[in-house]
Amino acid sequence: MQPHFLDIRIIQIAALTVSLTLATVLMLIKVPRTEYAKKLTRSKTTIATNFLVGAFIFGYTLYHSDTPEYEKFSAVTTLIVTAFSSIIMSYSLINLMQPRYIDSSRFMISIFILFFVSAILTESFFSESVRLYRIALITATVLYAIQNSYLIIIFDKAYKKSLDLLEKYYDEDEEQKVKWIRFCYILTMLTTMFVLIYMFLPKWLIGLYIFFYILYMIYFAGNFISFLGSHKLLLDAFGHSAFSEQRGQRRRKRAARTRKSDAGEGTDAEGADADELNEEFANIETAITRWVAEKKYREYDKSRDEVAHELGTTREMLQLYFTEKVGLDFRSWRTNLRINDAKRMLLEKTDTSINLIGEMAGFSDRSNFHRQFTKLVGCSPKKWRDTAGHPEIVR
Repeated sequence: MQPHFLDIRIIQIAALTVSLTLATVLMLIKVPRTEYAKKLTRSKTTIATNFLVGAFIFGYTLYHSDTPEYEKFSAVTTLIVTAFSSIIMSYSLINLMQPRYIDSSRFMISIFILFFVSAILTESFFSESVRLYRIALITATVLYAIQNSYLIIIFDKAYKKSLDLLEKYYDEDEEQKVKWIRFCYILTMLTTMFVLIYMFLPKWLIGLYIFFYILYMIYFAGNFISFLGSHKLLLDAFGHSAFSEQRGQRRRKRAARTRKSDAGEGTDAEGADADELNEEFANIETAITRWVAEKKYREYDKSRDEVAHELGTTREMLQLYFTEKVGLDFRSWRTNLRINDAKRMLLEKTDTSINLIGEMAGFSDRSNFHRQFTKLVGCSPKKWRDTAGHPEIVR
């Protein structure tokens, strides 16, 4: 017998109310109208739509509350809710990290197929054919598992690409600031996939599942709303990436003209343009020499734009300089400076803790310092100090 506190209708009313409330809150939140905030707005709208879809299906289920085997019917509609949720949430989070990674037309086709399968599953439940219902349920379950497996693979690829993008753009390890996306996605897929287990348990337990689904919706929405206040982290990196793509061809042409000019080729206009670029590079080189001498690379609380401003240039021109003249990106170049500085201080300041040395060299994160040091030097900071800078010597 179903416990009173698990009255499925009460829980479904709560789920409907929470879904509508969260959708309304998300729709009311304003996002700055900038070029690169558009994808965040789309993500917000898509997630709000997901909650509205869930509210509609919960309402549809309650509308048929007089249906015989209502708990069984609720299990079917809950499966449909989670199926829509897994697709919509995946599309939203993946495209938040990697815009246009999932084509919108493919997304709409998936939604249409899901709607078609859901309609067949619902109609088969109300039909008098038990066999038809079982076939529809098994088919829907298999498709659901395949769909989620595919989405998990796509999400993993998109997440890794977004980390690479953040690593290229930011000087420090920023992964911890976007880990919530991966955690919430894992929670989303676990929550949605777990409904398959409930399909084979006593159907009155589906109420317990819906209760936990309510908690999941609140937790996810809370994290996403919090992210809206700190979205600049991703927008800066993705905005810069888009800008770089737009300028990529122009930069390559400009660099090609420079090489032609050095070889005595090209028109007078191209030569003048190349001279201008070479002059800009010379100014940057002079500024960088002074910047290094003043140990400005130790300052870890400055953005790439602020560094470029200190050097009297722009972030884009600075990146072009390092690409064309140094052959190394700015982040790697500065990390090398910091590590070399740390190597020296570890041997000279033996009374200073290793973590403080890392901070003095310009690393705000202790784990990042140890990881970068080991990667570039081949041993830990402690071993470097203990062996007096000769880690190859076994003591």
